[in-house]
Amino acid sequence: MAVQVSETVTGVLAAAQARLSAWLGGPEEAITFLGRIPLSAVALCTRRARFPWPDFLRVTLQCSAQALLIVIAVNLLVGAILAFVGAVQLNKFGAGIYVADLVGISMVREMAAVMTAVVMAGRSGAAFAAELATMQSNEEVDALEVLGMDTAAWLVVPRILALTVILPLLYVFACAAGLLGGLLVATGMMNLSESAYLDRSALILITPHFAIGATKSVCFGFLIGLTGCWYGLTASRTAAGVGEATTRAVVASIVWVIVLDAVFALCAHALGV
Repeated sequence: MAVQVSETVTGVLAAAQARLSAWLGGPEEAITFLGRIPLSAVALCTRRARFPWPDFLRVTLQCSAQALLIVIAVNLLVGAILAFVGAVQLNKFGAGIYVADLVGISMVREMAAVMTAVVMAGRSGAAFAAELATMQSNEEVDALEVLGMDTAAWLVVPRILALTVILPLLYVFACAAGLLGGLLVATGMMNLSESAYLDRSALILITPHFAIGATKSVCFGFLIGLTGCWYGLTASRTAAGVGEATTRAVVASIVWVIVLDAVFALCAHALGV
């Protein structure tokens, strides 16, 4: 009986390890992929590789102007929800003005960066994975390598750079949208004046809050771009592989965004900021 239990446990662990390896890819491939990115970035900076400006501008447009409305809409609703929950509870204690503190700090430190990252993971991260997986399926990546081109410099670095640069800018619009959502609820439900809400928000929103949120958005942009490109380039060369790569990229991006946000929270708590 003990031998059968041991064999069953061993089989389950082996299946889980195989499943995890299939999901994440081999460690050698991941290390190689991570090592190629800084080398390709250095090659682009020293002009030993040609930077694909048309592709970079196209990706930047997709990550910025075309994603702005959905980012604003989502964060506007999140700010309104936070203000509504805060209004219900704070009104019980006659502290309705502090809803500005709740919405302002929550949006600037946490929710604006996280919700924008989640939206971009489902939008741009999925697009990166699907596009590169399709190129992998059509053997276009192999054709670039045969021509002697650095595929990391041509395909990966522009996408990661575009998302890393654009996400902090979207974070600024997300903060403004979240504060606007809180203002609409506070003035509509709690009869607070616009000047009182804005004065309280300006008083509570100090520089460290914005610094933390902006730093998070930069890291989230790099992480989403890296994850999308990784799953796109490691996809199987089938039609089903494109869908699997897209799904894995979105799920992994959101999970790693939450994990990284938790790490930021722990570091901020340890530093007292």
